[in-house]
Amino acid sequence: MTKHKVAVFAELVDGAAWATEVAGHDIALVREGDTVYAIEDWCSHGEIPLSDGDVDLAACEIECFLHGSRFNLKTGEPTCLPATEPVPVYSTTIEGADVFVEIPTEI
Repeated sequence: MTKHKVAVFAELVDGAAWATEVAGHDIALVREGDTVYAIEDWCSHGEIPLSDGDVDLAACEIECFLHGSRFNLKTGEPTCLPATEPVPVYSTTIEGADVFVEIPTEI
């Protein structure tokens, strides 16, 4: 795993998605209080950026704006159709003022 600085924690808005690119991966960051989730920023059904959709913090989900597929921010699993395939999620840490995402090292 390789750790990458992706954001300044204070700049992330609670309940909103923020798009970033890390080591060739498009990632959506979502802040919930003191937690930041990192999920692949592509709907597995329609190949649409998830960061353009709505976040439901109560359900811990992000919704694809095009067809309404929803994904769990913790697991990447789809929680409603039409998506049936999960999307990758990544571990995050907050160190001082910065947010880091861990990306698997390619072999």
